[in-house]
Amino acid sequence: MGRDLDRLEALRLAGLTAAADSGMDRFARLVARFLHVPVALVSLLEADRQVFPGMVGLDEPWAGWRQTPLSHSFCQHVVADGEPLVLTDSRRDPRTRSSEAVSELRVIAYAGMPLTDADGQPVGSLCAIDHQPREWSKDELHDLADLTAACSVELRLRIATEQLRRDRDSADLLLRASVELAPSHDLPEVVRRLRRLFDGSPSQPSYVGLLLADGPWLRRVVDPDHVSPVETTRDRVGVDDHFPSARAMREQRTVFVPDRAALVADYSQESVAGYDSLGLAATLCVPLARRSGVLAWCWAGPHVMAVTERAILTAVAEYVSQAVERTRFVESRLGAAEQLQAAMLTELPTVPGLEMAALYLPAADQDMVGGDWYDAYLLPPAPAGPPLALMVSVGDITGHDMRAATVMGQVRSMLRQATLGHPAHSPAAAVTAVDNTFAVLPLGDGGTLVHARLTPHGDRWKLTWSNAGHPPPLLRTPEGRVTVLHEHDLLLGAPSSLPRHDHERELPAGSVLLLYTDGLVERRDTDIDTSIARTVSTLSEHGESSLPLLLEALSEGLENFQKRDDVAVLALRIGPLVSAPAMPSAR
Repeated sequence: MGRDLDRLEALRLAGLTAAADSGMDRFARLVARFLHVPVALVSLLEADRQVFPGMVGLDEPWAGWRQTPLSHSFCQHVVADGEPLVLTDSRRDPRTRSSEAVSELRVIAYAGMPLTDADGQPVGSLCAIDHQPREWSKDELHDLADLTAACSVELRLRIATEQLRRDRDSADLLLRASVELAPSHDLPEVVRRLRRLFDGSPSQPSYVGLLLADGPWLRRVVDPDHVSPVETTRDRVGVDDHFPSARAMREQRTVFVPDRAALVADYSQESVAGYDSLGLAATLCVPLARRSGVLAWCWAGPHVMAVTERAILTAVAEYVSQAVERTRFVESRLGAAEQLQAAMLTELPTVPGLEMAALYLPAADQDMVGGDWYDAYLLPPAPAGPPLALMVSVGDITGHDMRAATVMGQVRSMLRQATLGHPAHSPAAAVTAVDNTFAVLPLGDGGTLVHARLTPHGDRWKLTWSNAGHPPPLLRTPEGRVTVLHEHDLLLGAPSSLPRHDHERELPAGSVLLLYTDGLVERRDTDIDTSIARTVSTLSEHGESSLPLLLEALSEGLENFQKRDDVAVLALRIGPLVSAPAMPSAR
C-alpha cells in the first residue's frame, strides 16, 4: 500500500496522466523508430488504470482515450516486479495469455522496461509492441533500455522541479498561516482564514473543519457566512465515537485515512455513511495542543499524502492551536470586560419634562472594551436648593483594555459620590474632586469628560456644565440652529493649579442637547473639526426626529470605516415646564 501511494504521489508531481505530452510522445516515436514496431507506449500505472502520455500506433478508440483499465495492462507486471517484461508471444505466457490486451489491443510481442523515479521506484514502463510473435534482439533490448533510462531522467526532472515549486509554495503557505491566523478576533474567523489559506493549492481540500473539545464532545466551529453541509448534518462528534477525528482526539495522534476503503476497514458504518453523504473519501485529522480539539482536512477522492504535505499540515495545525488559545483567552477577557462595561452603562431615569436616549458602540478593531461611558442620575433635593436636579456625564478614559474599563468605572463612581455627597456643589467641583484623586492614586493617564447638571428654571431648564478636555457638547435650538459649546478646561487628571470652571445656558422647550465621545467624530485622515461640523449638520437636519431616530442618523456610516474607538452618545430633548415637578424615582 505504501509503495502504491508513493508511486501515485510521484505521478502527481510529474503532472502526467491520460493526455498527450510532447516530451513523452517523442520517446514513444524513438522506440517505434529504433525497434521498428507498430506500437510504442509510455505507460504509467495509476490506482485503477494505465495511462499513455506518450503513444504511437494505437488503434481507436484507445488512441483517443490514451488509457485502458488494468484488465488490459502488461505495465502492471513491470511495476509489480520492478523488472523488464519481454515476451515473444504473450499468448503463451501464463501472466498475460488471458489479458484483454491480447484480444482488443492485439498485444502479441511485448518488450517493456520499468520507468523509475529518483528513489528507483517503478512508476510505469516504456514498451514496444508488435501484433505478431517476435524475437527481440539484444541490440533492440539494449536500445530500449537506453531510451527507458533517458525517459526516467525526464520523469525525475519533472518530479524534482514540481517538488521544488511545492516546497516554495509550502514555505509561502506557512508564512501566510502565521500572518493570517494571528489577528483572528473569534473562532469563526479562525476557520474562515484557515480555509482561505488553501485556495488554489494543488492539494486544496474539499473541507477544512475545526472541532473543539467540549466535555465528551467535539463540537464544530461554524463560520455563519459559509456553513458547509457537514456542519449542518453533524455539528458534533462524540469523543468515543468511531470517527477519524474522535480517534485523533482520544489517542492524541495524527490520523490519516487515504480513501474510502480505509474508512470502511477501520471505522464505524455511521462514520462511513457520514462521509459518503457528504461526498468525502479521505481525511487527515490532527489533534490540537493541550487537548483543545482537532483540525480536520477532507478530500472528495482518494488522497496521496506526501511527507512534505503532512509536515506542512501538521505545522499549520500548530498555528491553529495558538490562534484558538489566543482567541479563547481574548473572548474570556472580553466577556468579563463587556459585563463590566454593561454594568456601567446607566439605565436612563424617567424625568418629567425631559426625553433621553443613549447609544453605545464598542470599537471594531480592539481586543478589549474601552473606557467610554455615559451616565444620568437624579439628585436628592438640597435643603436650600432646587427641588429637582438631573446629573448627566459622558467621558472617555485613555486606553482600550480591561484597565481602561476598570478606571472608567472608578471615575464614574467618584463623580457620582462627589455630587451625591454634596448636592449643592457645581459640576466643576465634582470634576476637581476626581482630579484630586488622580493626583494621589495610580489611576493612569486620565481622560476627558463632560459633567453637567440640569435644573428647572421658570418655564425652561438651566444647563450647568464643566468640560475636562472633552469634545464639545452640541445644543440645537427649537429653530434648528446648532451651537457648539466650546468652553473647556484641561484634561481630566492633568497636573495643574488652574481651577475648573462651570458654564451655563438656558434651554428652552424643544432644545436638544447632545453629549458624545470622540469615537463619533474622529476619522482617519479627517480633521476632527470637519467631523464635528458634519455632526452639527446631522443634528440640525434630524433634530425634530425622535431621539432613537436621531441616534441612528448620527451613527450611520460608522460601520463603513474601521472604528478604532468606542462610541458613547447621550441625547436629551427639553420639554415644556409648567411648574416645578415633584421628585420622580429613577428606574
